[in-house]
Amino acid sequence: MAYSTSLISTSFLTIGLTPRTRIPRRKCGMFILRSSSPFRSIRAVQENGGSRRLVDIIRIVPELSRNYFQSPSRRALFGGISLLGGFYVAQTISLSFGALGVNDVIAAVLCVLVTEYVTRFYYSRPKVTFPVALLNNFKMGFTYGLFIDAFKLAS
Repeated sequence: MAYSTSLISTSFLTIGLTPRTRIPRRKCGMFILRSSSPFRSIRAVQENGGSRRLVDIIRIVPELSRNYFQSPSRRALFGGISLLGGFYVAQTISLSFGALGVNDVIAAVLCVLVTEYVTRFYYSRPKVTFPVALLNNFKMGFTYGLFIDAFKLAS
């Protein structure tokens, strides 16, 4: 109990109040904390002084991600993660449908269709952007995972 009392008195002191400070009331009955702290009201402010809205933050995200992926090491890292993610998804699909023996032909057809669509999408672009390259890396990992699983089943 002594610990909680000291914690309460310490928290009052950090906002500039002592435990015996009287807090005046407004007309509506709400309490107002009187503090000498300069951080009474904290607002998110843009560079031009206006308040920041959610729409402004959403508009900034593409530019921030473009700047984040300028580094070749980050591009290689996320390319590898995408490749391994495709491999993982292929192993999961193969294990799930192959073990059950139900709808495995339909799953195979869907895998081939998705792979062919991604290939067509990638090679029909005049300029390959980084997200499209990540999608192609995912497709390569997916195809590699299916080949590896086929070799496991043949042995």
